[in-house]
Amino acid sequence: MSQENAFSISDSRWYAVQTLSNKEGAVKRYLDKYLANEEMEEYIEEVLMPTETVTEVKSGKKYQKIRKFYPGYVFIHMRLYDDEGQINEKPWYYVKDADGVIGFLGGNRPTPLKKSEMDNILSQVQEAEGKEVPKVQYEVGEEVKITNGPFLNLNGIIEEIDPDRGKLKVSVSIFGRFTPVVLEYWEVERAEES
Repeated sequence: MSQENAFSISDSRWYAVQTLSNKEGAVKRYLDKYLANEEMEEYIEEVLMPTETVTEVKSGKKYQKIRKFYPGYVFIHMRLYDDEGQINEKPWYYVKDADGVIGFLGGNRPTPLKKSEMDNILSQVQEAEGKEVPKVQYEVGEEVKITNGPFLNLNGIIEEIDPDRGKLKVSVSIFGRFTPVVLEYWEVERAEES
C-alpha cells in the first residue's frame, strides 16, 4: 500500500476549504476561537492560512503587509470521516456553516489533500516564517520602464539593487550615453517584451 493511502479514513487529514474573497483570516479566527466552545478539539487539530510578510519601500518609508499564498482558501487538519467512512456531521457543519466559508474542496464528499501537496504547503510556510520578501523582486541586468520623475517612460537596465532601502541603480540611455540613475522600486515596472 502506498504512503498516500496508508491512512485510515477516520484519521486526521488535511482538507482545503474555499472561502469568500478576503475572508480567509476571518474564517480562521472564527474556527480557532470557537473550537473549545463547540467541543471541536477532538475533530479539528489545526486551521492554517499560509502567508508571507511582504515589504515595500515608498518615498523612503518601509511598509509591510501580509500576502496569502493561497487566496480564497484555508486548510484544516481534521477528522472529517468516522470509522465507517461517513462524514462526522458535527465538524462538517461547524466548518461548512462558518461565516465566509463557501465549502470544502470536493463538495459533499471532500477528498483529503495528498501528503506531498500538504508537505509543499507546510514547507512554504516554514520558509516564510520570520522573513520579509520584497513586493516585487528585480534582478541585475533586467530591463525596466521608468514610471515617475524626469525619466518617465524611458527604459533602463538594472545595475545594482538595494532591497533594504528599496532602491535600484538603473542605467538609462540619454542622448546616446548611458547615465546611472537611482530610483525607488515603485518608480519602475518591468519593461514589456517586444
